[in-house]
Amino acid sequence: QVQLVESGGGLVQAGGSLRLSCAASGSIVSIVPMGWYRQAPGNQRELVATVTSGGSTIYADSVKGRFTISRDNAKNTVYLQMNSLKPEDTAVYYCNAHQFWAGGMDYWGKGTLVTVSS
Repeated sequence: QVQLVESGGGLVQAGGSLRLSCAASGSIVSIVPMGWYRQAPGNQRELVATVTSGGSTIYADSVKGRFTISRDNAKNTVYLQMNSLKPEDTAVYYCNAHQFWAGGMDYWGKGTLVTVSS
């Protein structure tokens, strides 16, 4: 069973920075791709960034150059460093682990709220 617990959200002014953390537990977390998604009120959940176990990353165009995803496999933790935050980054941010075998399965945390004031 995979469990994901996010932390680090909060209120920040535009232009500021936050770092989100996702503590993961479960036997597969060190080998599966993990990522961050976000959902703003009235919007669908969208990809922010993902990182494979080997460190390869993918970013949404809207966050490229501002956000950095990383993972510490020894600590089973994934981070999202968010710089130059904009009001449109306001959303609940969810940690995701993707099991890509046996038909695939996605695991989700409960989310952490990031609010960027203008």
